[in-house]
Amino acid sequence: MMASFRKYGTCFFEQYAKISLTEILGSYFGDLENRDRPDLQSADRKSLGIEVTRAMEQSKEAAASLLKEMSGIRPRNDDEEDDMARIVENGYGFGLQQGRYIGSRELPYWSMALPLKRILQSKVSKAGNGFYGVFDRLGLYVFCKDDLTDEKVRKTVRYVMDLQKYQDIRYNRLYLSEVSTLYVCNLDDGLSPDTRIMRFPILPEQRTEFYLRALRKQF
Repeated sequence: MMASFRKYGTCFFEQYAKISLTEILGSYFGDLENRDRPDLQSADRKSLGIEVTRAMEQSKEAAASLLKEMSGIRPRNDDEEDDMARIVENGYGFGLQQGRYIGSRELPYWSMALPLKRILQSKVSKAGNGFYGVFDRLGLYVFCKDDLTDEKVRKTVRYVMDLQKYQDIRYNRLYLSEVSTLYVCNLDDGLSPDTRIMRFPILPEQRTEFYLRALRKQF
C-alpha cells in the first residue's frame, strides 16, 4: 500500500520503527518492507514480521496535551526553534522537542491510541488467531507516549508472556519505544528475567536523524 494512502500517515511511524531498529540493533532489520498484517516484513514474507502500534494512557488529557497551538510555543534555543519549524511545516514531531509536542498529522494517530494493556491484549489475540500470518520471528513494536520505568517494562513483558502462553503463534520480541529509550524484550522461553530486557538510549542527534529519515519516506 502506498504511503499516501496509509491512514493518518502511519507509514511515518513504521519507517521510524524500521530506522531505529536498524541503527540501534543492526542491519538485520534494514531490508524490512512496509506491508500490512504485519506492518514491516522481510522480503521473503516469512523470516521476520513486525507489527507497529502505539499506546497512551487515556486518563491523561490527550487532546489538550498532544497538540499545542504552534504560535503559542516559545522555543528556548535555536535548535528547538528549528525543531518546531519542522513540526509546523511537516505535521510530524515524534523524536523532536524531547517528545513534548506532536504535529498536526500525528494528532488522530495518538488520539486513537489505547492504553498499553489494552493494545497488548488486542495485538496478542490477533497474532494468536493468525491475523498476521506465520513468520519465523514475529515482533511487536509499540510507541509509548508515557514515560516507561524499568519496573513497568518488566511487568509488561510478564503480562505479554502470560497472555500468549498457550498460543501457537507468539511474538518473539517486544520493542517498547519512547522518545529517548528503546527497550528490546526477548519473549522466548527458557530465559531468566534478568536477561530478557535490553535498554538502549536514543541520543538527541539520533532522534533528529530518525525523524528526518522517516519524514523523507513520506514524500
